[in-house]
Parts: sequence; C-alpha cells; structure tokens
Amino acid sequence: MEFLSYLISGLSLGSVYALIALGYTMVYGIAKMLNFAHGDVIMIGGYVSFIAMNSAGLPAGVAILLAVLVCTVLGVLIEGLAYKPLREATSLAVLITAIGVSYFLQNAAQLIWGANPVSYTPVITGTVSLAGGKLNISIVSIVTIIACIVIMICLQLFISKGKIGKAMRACSEDKGAAQLMGINVNRTISITFAIGSALAAIAGVLLCSAYPTLMPTTGSMPGIKAFTAAVFGGIGSVPGAFIGGLLLGIIESLTKAYISTQLANSIVFAVLIIVLLFRPVGILGKKISEKV
Repeated sequence: MEFLSYLISGLSLGSVYALIALGYTMVYGIAKMLNFAHGDVIMIGGYVSFIAMNSAGLPAGVAILLAVLVCTVLGVLIEGLAYKPLREATSLAVLITAIGVSYFLQNAAQLIWGANPVSYTPVITGTVSLAGGKLNISIVSIVTIIACIVIMICLQLFISKGKIGKAMRACSEDKGAAQLMGINVNRTISITFAIGSALAAIAGVLLCSAYPTLMPTTGSMPGIKAFTAAVFGGIGSVPGAFIGGLLLGIIESLTKAYISTQLANSIVFAVLIIVLLFRPVGILGKKISEKV
C-alpha cells in the first residue's frame, strides 16, 4: 500500500509536469524556440487565483477561469513583445530573451506581491480512503491525473483534427510553405502561446493546491523539470510530453521515498542523460533528416 501511495503521488506530480511540458512542446514544435519564461507563467497563474480567492472572495472555479484568462493574455503579450521581433534572429538571441523574460516576471511578481512565501488556499481539499483506510489518496491528486489525461486527449484531437491544429502542424513542417498556402503564421504562433499559457495556469493552480506554498520563484524548478519531461518524452510530441511528465513524476516520487530526498533532482536529471545517450530524440521523438 505504501508503494501504491508513492506511485499515485508520483502520477499526480507527473501530471503537473506533463501539463507544463505540453506548453513547452507545442511552442517548440511550431515556433522552434524554447520559452524558458513558461515556468514563470505558472507562478503568475498561482498568484492570480490566490488573489481572486483570498482578496476578492471569488469562488474557486471563477478564480481558476480568471487565472487562465490572465495567463492566456500574458502568453500572447510575451510572444508579441519579446519573441515576434526575433522571428529571423539566431537561436542564441531567442534563448537569452527567454531567460530575460523569465527574470522580468519573477522580479515583477516580487515587486507586486512581495518576496515572502504565502500559504496558498487549495482549490480542492479532502481525501479518499481505500482498502479499509490503509490507502489515503488526496482528491487533488485524482483530479490532477484525470485533468491531465483529458487535456492531453483534447489537445491531441485539436491538433490532428481542428482547422487551427492543422495550421499549427503546417507551420511546424515549413513556415514559408504554410504562409504561401494562406496560413497566418504569426497568428498561429500567438494561438500556440495562448494555449500553452492557459495550460500553465491550470498547472499552477493544481501545483499550488498540492503543495500550498506560493512565491515568485515557485515556477522555476517545475518549469525546468517540465522542460526535462518534454525532452525526455520527445520534444515536439504531445503524447511524448505526457509520457515524459508522468515518468519524471514517478521517478522523483519513488526516489524521494526509497533513496534520498536530497538526491531526487540529481537522479531525475541523471535518468534524462542516460535516456538521451541511447535515444537522443527522446521516447516518442522522431529523427528529422535535412536535405543539404
């Protein structure tokens, strides 16, 4: 029962990583850039929902919707102001800009809400007892896992069947050819950032509900681990981000339980290195051949 409890905890944590990784993998798959400010959008979503519930007295559902709305707008603004002017710039310039945006969001949050951590009010509380009370599972863990599965399936269907999703896949293959076919590449990339940021807001609320401490750097480490999950599963692949997030969460949870809490992060990244040594494209990644 103890192992099962750790496994469910790992699946819950991995589901949060997967939600964040979906944003990473979408942006990279379409815009071919790494948005390292994505983790800080999680933190913004957490603060918006926290203020909405505690200061404005809004219901949890309304607070979540408000967090999603704010983060969606924020994602579009970040893309339009910071990344759009760098469409033809080098990868290094985009990477440095992403790091700059990340630090800007962290410092802006510190100026607005302060540097001290606050106690987040979970949007979901309670536990479910199984096996005669031997196994207690928090409801937020169950909701997180179910939400991640539903969102992943909907996102996959949206990308494969929807008109905008097909435009995203076209931009991912060849932006120039997509533009010649009448696809608005800039709008498609903005929509991608909007969807990724909305998912980050949901992940932020679920993360803070499971680990109820919120501060300006809350999204930093989860953001890095989610990026690791995206690479682990095969960056650019939606199912890959989902599988990578779940596996990363399980590895971290079991490592903390049976090996060492202090070594958990090191072991997680070590596993990534080992996997990439044998499969550089990740679990579900595809090799891309380029004509010279």
